Amino acid sequence: MPASQDRVDVPLPAILQGGYHHPLLRSLQAERHLTKDMLMYPIFITDEPDAVVEIKSLPGQKRWGINKLRDFLAPLVAKGLRSVILFGVPLHMQKDGRGSPADDPNTPVILATQLIRREFPHVVVACDVCLCEYTDHGHCGELCPLEQLTPAEQAAEAKVIDNARSVRRMQEVALAYARAGAQIVAPSDMMDGRIGAIKQVLIDEGFGNRCAVMSYSAKFASNMYGPFREAAGSVPNFGDRKCYQFPPNARGLARRAIMRDVREGADFIMVKPAMPYLDIMSEARALAPDLPLACYQVSGEYSMIHAGANAGVYDLKAMAIESIEGFLRAGCTLILTYFTPDLLDWLDEAK
Repeated sequence: MPASQDRVDVPLPAILQGGYHHPLLRSLQAERHLTKDMLMYPIFITDEPDAVVEIKSLPGQKRWGINKLRDFLAPLVAKGLRSVILFGVPLHMQKDGRGSPADDPNTPVILATQLIRREFPHVVVACDVCLCEYTDHGHCGELCPLEQLTPAEQAAEAKVIDNARSVRRMQEVALAYARAGAQIVAPSDMMDGRIGAIKQVLIDEGFGNRCAVMSYSAKFASNMYGPFREAAGSVPNFGDRKCYQFPPNARGLARRAIMRDVREGADFIMVKPAMPYLDIMSEARALAPDLPLACYQVSGEYSMIHAGANAGVYDLKAMAIESIEGFLRAGCTLILTYFTPDLLDWLDEAK
């Protein structure tokens, strides 16, 4: 039988493999590539000055005391670390209903911000702005006073978040972090209106051109926050956060929040968690094409990838990089990830 009869004629536009048969050609298929500048490392700072405490549910991650922070960061900065986001873990400070330790001059985040700005002036410092680590009830805002509740709520001993009071508190905390030297404040509390309020107080106090606001615009009430809550000691002692974090199926609500935060003056917007919400990332890129888009690969995602690798399901490095490439494909330009130290090494290996 003639060879021509064995051949299947494929239309020319259907032939794609010639464009990615070589590693370099495969690389050129991407719209953007990961660089070290795109990585922001989340770090937990505790009020035990000499602490180096392993976080069991977050492999390789630790709580750091202020006296240990410089030596921890120095080799990472030498490898190309450009930005960090700080989370406070107060173990000995007195918590209360308004989260007073959040902006205490001796709170771990303020001390760490000052140290990093002094010792590593080229590293950008972002500070998470929330109250959950600092309140005695573990929620992200202040609670309504009893007299503001309805009789039915009073009878049921209901606990209700006071949005207006909480937003005022976020202004105070964000301003304290800006005064300490933070170049970015990142409100993660999900109270309505806090972006505009924080932006305004920064402008009023002379920090409008020195401190950016990165909004957790689309933060979902996810099951993937468990390891973080262990790390930060921020488990609420009643209820949950579903009344202010988004339902996982709330695409329209996420779109509305993204557009609201853009209108209120956010300098960056963020989607959190990352892997289950790639569609929201893509929508955020379309809704706000002129703003940098961040995503947070949260603690549960990180631990899940480690667990799969430990079980032999896949190679850790390959799976971690694949997840990051998904975020880039969806439009992200800044990635908050606990894999940052590994990625700094892996990017060097790829040169």
